[in-house]
Amino acid sequence: KENVDSRHNRGRGGETTRFHTVSVAQPVRFSRKCPTGWHHYEGTASCYRVYLNGENYWDAVQTCQRVNGSLATFTADQELRFILAQEWDLEEKTFVRKDQRRFWVGYQYVITNRNHSLEGHWEVAYKGSSEVFLPPDPIFGTAMSENENVLCAQLQCFHFPTLRHHGLHSWYAENCYEKSSFLCKRSQTCVDIKDNIVDEGYYFTPKGNDPCLSCTCHNGEPEMCVAALCERPQGCQQYRKDPKECCKFTCLDP
Repeated sequence: KENVDSRHNRGRGGETTRFHTVSVAQPVRFSRKCPTGWHHYEGTASCYRVYLNGENYWDAVQTCQRVNGSLATFTADQELRFILAQEWDLEEKTFVRKDQRRFWVGYQYVITNRNHSLEGHWEVAYKGSSEVFLPPDPIFGTAMSENENVLCAQLQCFHFPTLRHHGLHSWYAENCYEKSSFLCKRSQTCVDIKDNIVDEGYYFTPKGNDPCLSCTCHNGEPEMCVAALCERPQGCQQYRKDPKECCKFTCLDP
């Protein structure tokens, strides 16, 4: 404030005290809680990413585990519709037709009878939530072996927007050693302003518009946040604040 009530704010020399503030506290809007390249779905508080490098099912499992996730399973139709509606970055060396995309997901088809037609049932590959839904009867892949009693799940979705937004898809039971793109799923996490993943309980500055915010990571959310206010740079009329460093300025004066 430049004009302060002089009756209450006189300095020792009788001069009016002056305050200069660069910024004031604003409502904080945090950005998504997923690392770059992952898609966030609020309904499950989860992050999803398609990996384009073709890997067999077992290698895909290990890749997902290395990023603290697993091959995706789905808890409700809404979650599956969210996945089908996404425009994944798929300019890769595709393993099927260009208008169709197949991803390994976290289900396996256990064959129980090989008489006139294959009979069996879906299982979740890695036991987790009891609320996971199981796919309908699959289309059987072409690379099947007569000795295989366990096949792995591929979710096929479509590249064209009209088909994608109508939720059209198919489930395939495929030889687990075929190579395919795959879909990983992980819990949302805290991500700082420089896109680093933050562990539970640690201080960090969330992604957003305020580099002077310090929060505690709790269950993937920034909590107990404290903001700092910066004094403007002395002797500089025009300046720019660094968007990722607190109280760091660039003077723009000639």
